[in-house]
Amino acid sequence: MKKYTLRQLFNDVHLWLGIASGLVLFVVCLTGTIYTFREEVEQLMAPEKYTVAVPTDAQPIATNTLIKQLEQELQGKVVSISIPADKASTYSIGVAPAAEAVGRKAAGGKGGGRPATYFVNPYTGQVVGTPESATSEFFGTVMRLHRWLLIEGNVGKIIVGASTIIFTLLVLTGLVLWFPVKRKNWKQGFRIKTNARWKRVNHDLHNTLGFYSSVLLLIMALTGLCWSFGWYRDGLGSVMGAEVFKGRKEKPMTIAATATTATPEEYLAQANQLLPYPGDLRLSLPTDDTTAVVAQKSKTGFFALAASDKVQLNKHSAEPLKVEKFADKPLNEQIVSLIKPLHVGNVYGTFSKILYFIACLVATSLPITGTLIWVNKLRKKSKPKKPTKYGAAPVAG
Repeated sequence: MKKYTLRQLFNDVHLWLGIASGLVLFVVCLTGTIYTFREEVEQLMAPEKYTVAVPTDAQPIATNTLIKQLEQELQGKVVSISIPADKASTYSIGVAPAAEAVGRKAAGGKGGGRPATYFVNPYTGQVVGTPESATSEFFGTVMRLHRWLLIEGNVGKIIVGASTIIFTLLVLTGLVLWFPVKRKNWKQGFRIKTNARWKRVNHDLHNTLGFYSSVLLLIMALTGLCWSFGWYRDGLGSVMGAEVFKGRKEKPMTIAATATTATPEEYLAQANQLLPYPGDLRLSLPTDDTTAVVAQKSKTGFFALAASDKVQLNKHSAEPLKVEKFADKPLNEQIVSLIKPLHVGNVYGTFSKILYFIACLVATSLPITGTLIWVNKLRKKSKPKKPTKYGAAPVAG
């Protein structure tokens, strides 16, 4: 009787966990692949909402004038304005209905819902569209399928979370199995033998591509669990020494109310002075007189890090109250604040998105190639042995 080795244990764990979770992982990985370039696809499908023709020698409308114009036209209160570094891009404006703005002010700045978003031509002040479209609806469905398999309640979230834990184990056991038994065969794990039979090609696709994408797949899995389980999110925060998704709970600073109010142009000038580099800038404008204005700025480019610097300004004087630069944060806080970009792939701009897209595509293929490997092994075991020179092949049973 052959001895049951540790490698066989890893092989069995990898096999049966893969079979048990294969369908769910296929759906989760496929939807993750599709969602990677959501922003780019939406812009491609409706370019008129995201880009504008820049008039010769023209300057964007003054922010103060633009806000007043939009508030009058849309019958609401502008609560945010996003100004991209690209001069040929539209502004994104958040507008709260007048009644809601009054309610938020009476409640001390706590709103009852999200403001509506409008895309605006900064040179004409024309509203050119909203984020709602058939494409955005499609990606909304893709995201719900990715997060909870379109199953309402916590059931879908738990299924996806459990499958993600299994996926982590599959990657780790797969790495163990990738290392050859004989050291002289180690080079085989780095390449796909395309001139071999399809069974060998399929095995190499599973083994080699899985190895090359393993690091990114581990990052996706370990960060994705933050959305599935509160205990995991809290545990990761304890290990890292920094709270995960802390920014969601942070509120602007409280200030003393005065009779005067600075203008959006003054906020922008102050933010650009404190953060003197080209980049996308977003202003959050409070509807009450006791909340600070928040300006967030981030760099853009093919390799741009998905991190922003934040400045809080006195609403009445535009004086800086607090400056938070990403580069000044401790390493643990930097890593934790990048949990979402690390999961969705835009942590280093378009460059990392491309890498994540390829890795997700590989992950989508792994349940398929792995199942084919298993089926081929079953067929090999069930195939009767050829007769030997001493007689017929032994009959099972």
